[in-house]
Amino acid sequence: MIAKINGDRALALARDVLDIEADAVRALREQLDDGFVEAIDFILSCRGRVVVSGIGKSGHVARKLAATFASTGTPAFFVHPAEASHGDLGMVTADDVFVAMSNSGESDELIAILPLVKRLGAKLIAITGKPASSLAQLADVHLNAGVAKEACPMNLAPTASTTAALALGDALAVAVLDARGFGPDDFARSHPGGALGRRLLTYVRDVMRTGDQVPMVMPESTVRDALFQLTAKRMGMTAIVDENQHVKGIFTDGDLRRVLERSGDFRELSIASVMTPGPRTIGPDQLAVEAVELMERHRINQMLVVDEAGKLIGALNMHDLFSKKVI
Repeated sequence: MIAKINGDRALALARDVLDIEADAVRALREQLDDGFVEAIDFILSCRGRVVVSGIGKSGHVARKLAATFASTGTPAFFVHPAEASHGDLGMVTADDVFVAMSNSGESDELIAILPLVKRLGAKLIAITGKPASSLAQLADVHLNAGVAKEACPMNLAPTASTTAALALGDALAVAVLDARGFGPDDFARSHPGGALGRRLLTYVRDVMRTGDQVPMVMPESTVRDALFQLTAKRMGMTAIVDENQHVKGIFTDGDLRRVLERSGDFRELSIASVMTPGPRTIGPDQLAVEAVELMERHRINQMLVVDEAGKLIGALNMHDLFSKKVI
């Protein structure tokens, strides 16, 4: 039998779910206490790893919390409480902090291993919805993730409680990363394959063209010579440099269009007379995203790369940045 959808009822129920879960997360603000600060201190003082554990829906949240810690500067991993009872507890040491997650605070698999965790000497942080639960009482510090009700119409399926636990875990991880001084560069090093990693770990030297790929002419050269460089190097510009490779100017497609508006034979004109002097430049050790920002701000498509002495060492354009997925 195929169920019929009542669109109005479905939308009303969805809005109720979102309201209930939003209220549950909002209520956590008032439940935070000094225990939250103590939990941060445990994690910052940890000489080992943060071990996060939970079962069922709480286990899924625990896996996510472990991943968030690991990606934000805190070595962490997830251990399944049932597997811990059959050998995986050997991964836990006295130098670790053990974070146990259970809405009821009475999950048998967790309760069974916690005395052993305590015996090892690891600090125990409990995240539960029941401050009077066995898990909360065993913990060195308890974080209350309790909710007034589940978003499930039957008040049975873990919904608001898992959202609250997830949000509280995120709050803990963010507070820890802030205390560590963990910044965008640190995050990028943990995510080298992502877009942020490409943006924050790609430098101008990684993108720029060098050597014979860089179009350049001398100030005494002609527009004819510059046209040859524009055509051959396909960068939409050519640099004008002196005998010591110091940048004197740039001649771009835009400059060429302006020259074409003149009457007569422009090919033998001195490039120094039609170039744009003092062009925008950038250093090789600056981030490629800085080059993008400069190009967009000044509405240009090419930039020359110079060393500390102002000598030309490379060039790049927007196509290079697109190809490297910096943009």
